[in-house]
Amino acid sequence: MNGSDRLAKDSLPTSQPAEHPHPHHHDTENHSLGQDESVHSHIHSEESLRRIVNRLSRIEGHIRGIKTMVQQNSPCPDVLLQIAAVRGALDKVARIVLDEHLNECIARASQQGNIDVEIQQLKAALDRFLS
Repeated sequence: MNGSDRLAKDSLPTSQPAEHPHPHHHDTENHSLGQDESVHSHIHSEESLRRIVNRLSRIEGHIRGIKTMVQQNSPCPDVLLQIAAVRGALDKVARIVLDEHLNECIARASQQGNIDVEIQQLKAALDRFLS
């Protein structure tokens, strides 16, 4: 089986949810420093959340389109071009999230007097994001 065939086979839709190879849990706590509690609550406007979720939904659809391209053995340069478009769209979402964080969360932490911890968490998150 060549790489294209393997990619196509591995990307076929399944009716079962994907299993994760490692145990973990999802919650709303901050994961950046392994602390039990987040420094602040992440309260964002409904409009902001709607915009971010809409962008992510479009990206999700774009990724499904790339998956279809691979399944149909589309030319590799075309697939790579679409992957680059998704990367750009994800970077835009990241910029929006960062902007929100700076304008809302960092400002709130400053007012509440816990700015140092918030800055430390932001630096840790940026280190992971940029690496």
